[in-house]
Amino acid sequence: MKTAKKTQQLWLDELSTNEAEKAAIEGKVVIFPVGSVEEHGEHLPLCTDTVQPIYIALEVAKKTGCLVAPPLRYGICNSTRNFPGTLTIDFDTFHRMVHAILSELIRNNFNRIIVLSGHAGNSHMVALRLAAQDIVTRNDNAKSKKKVRIMVLSDYDFAEEIASKFAHVGDGHAGTIETSRMMDIKPESIKTKGLASHQQMPRFEVLAHPELYFPSGVHGDPTAATAIKGSKINKYIIEQVEKLVEAIKQ
Repeated sequence: MKTAKKTQQLWLDELSTNEAEKAAIEGKVVIFPVGSVEEHGEHLPLCTDTVQPIYIALEVAKKTGCLVAPPLRYGICNSTRNFPGTLTIDFDTFHRMVHAILSELIRNNFNRIIVLSGHAGNSHMVALRLAAQDIVTRNDNAKSKKKVRIMVLSDYDFAEEIASKFAHVGDGHAGTIETSRMMDIKPESIKTKGLASHQQMPRFEVLAHPELYFPSGVHGDPTAATAIKGSKINKYIIEQVEKLVEAIKQ
């Protein structure tokens, strides 16, 4: 009787309890993908911000041997909250949820964690960083062989570094960069070509209906997107996150 060929295990929750214990002892880095359920114009799916970090995390895991925690597919969406399909979580609930998941990873002796968000909204990122900050501070004096280290970032932090090579200045939500990346990762999810929009919301003002200032739900030009651009951007992000995995092991 033939035995199945053993494949590389990428997902943390696909390990057995014994394998999880061994991975923690070995000091495996864990990438925790966080996304959102959010409108991305008429051309991209609501899961766009979740698809991107999961893809990056899995590709990095293949190359580095780290593990990928089950993703959190919800986030805080302020400017897009009134669009049909957007499911936003209030700040305190989201913060507690992230805090609880990070706490459990630490309790299971996974002390090297990269929180990789595909959604980069201000409140969303603040909640992630505050949760991580509290976890790191609480464990600073804990009796542990390994100091707790957590990194928090959006994959867009790296995409933005090379954005000028592929898109016009100011490209953002559901624009050239994001659409190109999705064309590379999940081309079957693209609904239409999309429409370019470069409208701006008022500076400093807190709005009840921010969608009135960008009714298309797009900030950028998705019509300039290509899978080739997306592949190059994704490759760059993967390379940068690989470097983070190696750095956080120290």
